[in-house]
Amino acid sequence: MTAGGTTLVIGATGTTGSRTAAQLTAAGHRVKAASRQGTAVPGAEPVSFDWYGPATHAAALDGVDRVYLIPPPGDSDPAAIMLPFLEQARTAGVHRAVLLSSSAIPEGGPAVGVVHRALPGLFEQWAVLRPSWFMQNFTGTHVHALSIREDGTIWTAAGSGRVGFIDAGDIAAVAVHALADEQSPNTDLILTGPEALSYDDIAACITEVSGRPVVHRPLSYEEMRERLTDQVAPEFAAMLAGMDQAIAEGAEDRVTDTVQRLTGRSPRPLRALLEEEMR
Repeated sequence: MTAGGTTLVIGATGTTGSRTAAQLTAAGHRVKAASRQGTAVPGAEPVSFDWYGPATHAAALDGVDRVYLIPPPGDSDPAAIMLPFLEQARTAGVHRAVLLSSSAIPEGGPAVGVVHRALPGLFEQWAVLRPSWFMQNFTGTHVHALSIREDGTIWTAAGSGRVGFIDAGDIAAVAVHALADEQSPNTDLILTGPEALSYDDIAACITEVSGRPVVHRPLSYEEMRERLTDQVAPEFAAMLAGMDQAIAEGAEDRVTDTVQRLTGRSPRPLRALLEEEMR
């Protein structure tokens, strides 16, 4: 990162944002940690930020030349609020933007895919991180983690499809590379863990590590959509259920070398994370 540069980390108290802010500050970079409450993050300057509160945007961008973008959660049309902000960011002096997207959403696809498509036209330096599903979905506050703790069940419409689940710490390590390295990636990056696992594999691993029986219960697309509608907006529930259906058809059955290639270390396996967080 150039001398005097400051990175705005949006969602700095979230799963990847907190880890990205921590890794940047540990490496000596200046960070503005943005969250709705302006919560303090060790080593970073706290700043209040709300995607739906444009009055918070100018102060967050003041003095910033790089930004880590986490889309507003649960919004099926994030481009409506993100694109005006990105234009404001460019005017304010931001020259590099790194966007968190998903391996399931291509450039120009639904939701954040629209922002992905627009990014190269807004900034000369950019990257789009497209990680697979987070390993932390099974240990944090995600619906899967809650159902595991409540009744020992993982509910999906993914069938026996496999996913290259990835540790959020590995996503953050790539984010730091994309934000801080002298040369910007200027591409999208598919990020996975070291192995592709089915939800049956996940349930078996959690059972072995925790000592508590956990099972995977497959649902139809319609059943999964209905289940998710109790927690998120209907259109977002339909998109998430559709992602599960794509997993069942093999869309996420892959492993990439991106984490190893960009960070110089192998991505963390699921069992290692579970042994740390469940024992």
